[in-house]
Amino acid sequence: MSDIPAQAAETVRVLQEKAGDAVKAVQFRNRSRIYLDVESAAIPEVTRIVFRELGHRLQTVTGTDGGDHIELLYHWANDGEGYVLSIRTRIERDNPEIASVAGICKGAEWIEREIWELLGVNFVGHPDLRHLLLRDDWPEGACPLRRDYRKDGGDG
Repeated sequence: MSDIPAQAAETVRVLQEKAGDAVKAVQFRNRSRIYLDVESAAIPEVTRIVFRELGHRLQTVTGTDGGDHIELLYHWANDGEGYVLSIRTRIERDNPEIASVAGICKGAEWIEREIWELLGVNFVGHPDLRHLLLRDDWPEGACPLRRDYRKDGGDG
């Protein structure tokens, strides 16, 4: 861990101290990539810390259908120190719901809309959850990035 930027290690320390037990695992992949597994309920607080207190920039949020869960990764850049911090969380696939972070970081608005329509994740408290990429009359519950999505409209 000696080649890990000191600021990256300090960021992890601060998050572990402030978010406590919500931080489940830390993985330094290399000197420029860090992954933290965090409980989904803690995502707004972790976002507040990373964005407002530590000054990281939201690059994007990615989502994948893990079969029995939906995995979300919030990718934060520290441009000055040259590393990316990815906050990873899992939510239930059958009830994919998580608090929106758009009220904390306005840059999350569009990507939350995209994940909502393509993966079916409900971002609770989002200020404008409506279609971004798909047409307005797109069938409810038809999520193109879900493993069981079929173009013909049938079940998986």
